[in-house]
Formats: sequence, C-alpha cells, structure tokens
Amino acid sequence: MADTASRIEVRNIMSPDHAMTVDRAKYMAMKLALMAVLPAAPPGVTVAEAQAALLVHLDSSLFPGGAKAGWWMKCVQLDLEARGTIARGPKSPVRLYRTDDVGQA
Repeated sequence: MADTASRIEVRNIMSPDHAMTVDRAKYMAMKLALMAVLPAAPPGVTVAEAQAALLVHLDSSLFPGGAKAGWWMKCVQLDLEARGTIARGPKSPVRLYRTDDVGQA
C-alpha cells in the first residue's frame, strides 16, 4: 500500500466529482513554481507563457530537463482552479492568474 504522506489528493475543475492522488513532492514543487510565475490579477499569462517561465523554478531532481513538466503543470493548474486559488480569464486563449496574494504557500 502506498504511503499516504507521500501522496496528495487533487481535484479537477472540469470533473468536480472526481479526485485522485499524485506524488506530493512533485505536486508541491510544481505548485510553488506555478504560483511564482502567475500574476496576482487578470488578464494573467497564457498557459504556454506560464509553462516556459516556471521551468527555471523547478527542482531538477524531480523534473530533470523539465521532464513531465507539462503534465504536472496541467494537473496542478486544474486542481488549483477547482480550489479557487487560481482562475482563468474570460477570453481565449486561456490566461491564468492568482485569485489572491497568498502565493507561495
């Protein structure tokens, strides 16, 4: 059985009744990196801009060469949107921003 301390439950704004668990260390590293690059107000940055900017903030032992960063960013993005920590702007393309200045926690 997996150690529950090493896992974290994530939600998905697109499927509100669905939850799954993922690696806690990778989730937290990506969350910190994403929150570091998102602005605190709309209109925000595009997903592509956020992903490019956060790569320098990632722990290279967890994401060697940025491996799997795209999947993890989307996982964390959808979870944080479901929790109301970040939001997307009303127009296309999708632009993300923090909903408050809690930021790094």
